[in-house]
Amino acid sequence: MSEPRRSKRYRFSFFAFSLGLVFFAASLTPSLIPRGWVLQGILAGLVMALGYMIGRFLVSLWRGIEIPEPEGRVAIWVHGIIVAAALGLLVFCLYMATDWQNSVRIRVGMEPLDGSSSFGILGLGLAVFLVLFAIGLGFQRIFDMLRRRLYRYIAPRAANVLGLAVVLSVVFLASRDWVLPNIVVFLDDSYETAQDLFDTAPPAPTDPLIPGSAQSLVSWEAMGQPGRNFVTGADTAADIEAFSGRPAKRPIRVYVGRAQDDDPKERARLALEELKRLNAFDRKVLLVASPTGTGWLDPGAHETLEFIENGDIATVAVQYSYLQSPLALVIETATGLDQATATMQTIYDYWLTLPEDDRPQLFMHGISLGAWSSMYSFNVFQMMNQPVAGALWAGPPFPSEIWRQTVAARNEGTPYVLPKVGNNEVVRFSSQYRTPESEGNAWGRIRINFLQYASDPIVFFEPGAFWFEPQWMKEKPAPDVSPKLRFMPVVTQFQLALDMALAKALPAGYGHNYVARDYIDAWVAVTNPENWTPEMTERLKSICNLGKDMGCEIP
Repeated sequence: MSEPRRSKRYRFSFFAFSLGLVFFAASLTPSLIPRGWVLQGILAGLVMALGYMIGRFLVSLWRGIEIPEPEGRVAIWVHGIIVAAALGLLVFCLYMATDWQNSVRIRVGMEPLDGSSSFGILGLGLAVFLVLFAIGLGFQRIFDMLRRRLYRYIAPRAANVLGLAVVLSVVFLASRDWVLPNIVVFLDDSYETAQDLFDTAPPAPTDPLIPGSAQSLVSWEAMGQPGRNFVTGADTAADIEAFSGRPAKRPIRVYVGRAQDDDPKERARLALEELKRLNAFDRKVLLVASPTGTGWLDPGAHETLEFIENGDIATVAVQYSYLQSPLALVIETATGLDQATATMQTIYDYWLTLPEDDRPQLFMHGISLGAWSSMYSFNVFQMMNQPVAGALWAGPPFPSEIWRQTVAARNEGTPYVLPKVGNNEVVRFSSQYRTPESEGNAWGRIRINFLQYASDPIVFFEPGAFWFEPQWMKEKPAPDVSPKLRFMPVVTQFQLALDMALAKALPAGYGHNYVARDYIDAWVAVTNPENWTPEMTERLKSICNLGKDMGCEIP
């Protein structure tokens, strides 16, 4: 079988290059999180390479269906006009880039940028594009070499398809079986080391009422730094009494580390036994909290509730990963869902055996990946007869099924980022701009609140944004979202993906940084504490640090 004539030179596509420049320009438009010039340059180079690749595909498709192409001077004029238009758009967007980024920064309480970094963005973006272009050219050479060998045995069209399939398969298998597993092992080992496990753990507590002590069923060394900070960080009864002005209790906190046991059910069982040891089921409120990927629990969430309940509360959490939530969301999704389900099932089953008039009110909570896993463990059919009292889920990640179903059921005309559902009796949405109580006191038997900020890309990332504009972009922007945000196929998807990685880079009260004042409003609405007044809400806000990773301190 004859071999097709070989092309000795790579045919550079001016159309593909122009489309790459358009993608570069579009990447400069604002999204949810402001970007520094370095990250912007990397993003611009990446999407420019994608634009070029898409352009090459379109040119190949054009040629494949044998549509005539311009030739000679006509081709020169056409290419020149296309490239010039793309360059003009790029220059305009580089000029506007600082203003666009400031339109985000001002709305999230950040100082506006004074100068422009256009040349830095342009230089870095082109450098990233050239590196990716060279890598792509390398794959092209491998593909060409392989398909030319196949020409000797099969038809050219079949050889092209088979050659492409082989190259893609090798890349996929190498990534899946070598690159990705080694990255996961490296990251997991790094975060595990950072949590001071076993030999590097500090001395265990001597107080028998703190998990990890000599009397405890839970290993202090296996608990990890997030767990140790949690169980030892509770405010004293005296601190809480100073706020409430009446006798208080010291809150009970139970935490089981990921290193305690490989079986999530066994970790859940140990958590239950530790709760029993500490007489946690004699408390007024029992909170089942699902931590983030690293095992962290937000002090602004659990400490505020402990003050609201005057210390008469027990909180339990079980760790399932060492990775940061964005990594755990992608790499270790199942581990969080399995652990939350095992923990909730174990505790709920025991809770059902207690007399209905002599057991704690049961609440659920999670932030970020913990919110997703907590929602996943919410068994609607099991709890239909004897439901939990309520749930507060903060910053629910976009794949959360219950969250997506609830948003889809929103009342017509209510915004996607802060919807209203039905008559607000079962579920409510709140943010830094709207409290749950602003919707009235007509709650039903169970109270569920989603706390979410419109500037949080963990919540509002949309997988379909590769081609289709997300619903929330079609509506009037929230106060913390730039009105200059625009949708661009492919580019917007990568902007939002970078936003997710930068979700905690904003000041407290924006992005993925949820703060005490908003938790307080949500908890008061969800738990409906006895003898609680609006004045107490404001006083609690005044003693609770509004910064991220901070709890409440009595002056």
